[in-house]
Amino acid sequence: MAQKPTPEFRAEAVRGALTSGLPRRQVAADFDVGFSTLSRWIQQDRRNPEKPTTQSDLEREVAELRKENRLLREEREVLKRPPSSLRSEANEVCFHRKEC
Repeated sequence: MAQKPTPEFRAEAVRGALTSGLPRRQVAADFDVGFSTLSRWIQQDRRNPEKPTTQSDLEREVAELRKENRLLREEREVLKRPPSSLRSEANEVCFHRKEC
């Protein structure tokens, strides 16, 4: 590379190396950087995490949404059922109609 890589480029290369499942030499070649450069970036990233990664933010949001979804499903199930006081009245009404 002729120019100094941007922080976004470095972060993307590190993320690709850690999450792609490809050998680091392959990732380095794909990003057109040296293997030792990519290894150094990974070490620096592990020592000095600047901010939470977008991936961890997404994982946290997914967990929160799943929890909210579960709670809403439980509430929906509760609201589907008639209250116990109405169930006994409904049975009585049906019972009386059968007698009539």
